[in-house]
Amino acid sequence: MSDPSFPTVAVEPVRIVDYDPRWRADFARLNIEWLERWFVVEPIDREVLGDPETHLLAGGGRILFAVGADERALGTVALLPYPDGTVELTKMAVAPGLRGGGIGRRLMGGAIDAFAQMGGRELFLESSTKLAPALKLYESVGFRHRPAPRAGSHYQRADVYMVWEAAPAG
Repeated sequence: MSDPSFPTVAVEPVRIVDYDPRWRADFARLNIEWLERWFVVEPIDREVLGDPETHLLAGGGRILFAVGADERALGTVALLPYPDGTVELTKMAVAPGLRGGGIGRRLMGGAIDAFAQMGGRELFLESSTKLAPALKLYESVGFRHRPAPRAGSHYQRADVYMVWEAAPAG
């Protein structure tokens, strides 16, 4: 039986919008769903998802939502800046019944645009080899596998490190 809190059909048009407190619970709900499905919700996840205003937005980060015509949050992604000019793409999630329908691609486009607006020097993400469809999406928009710049990750599940490379002009 499908979960009524997750839509199973995308409502067109889907808009990519910045964070609004009305979608705060959706930010947590969408992310906890995939984390519980594939991994465990780690303490750092609970901390960030429980207070995104402090852990993401207060330091200049962004949270984007894919929103349907009915104003329901269908997906989300966040950008977390670091003092060295790097920006982490994090907390990417799309409602289960809508995966593979282009919402993730729209969120990635919005995230790359937001990264450009933030003026960061490098956009990176950490992921897992268990998430093959997500890795394929990341690769398709310009993320490339790289060795991690530091040993370990703040996520136990992470075994993939990727950096976004803008397409050459012309």
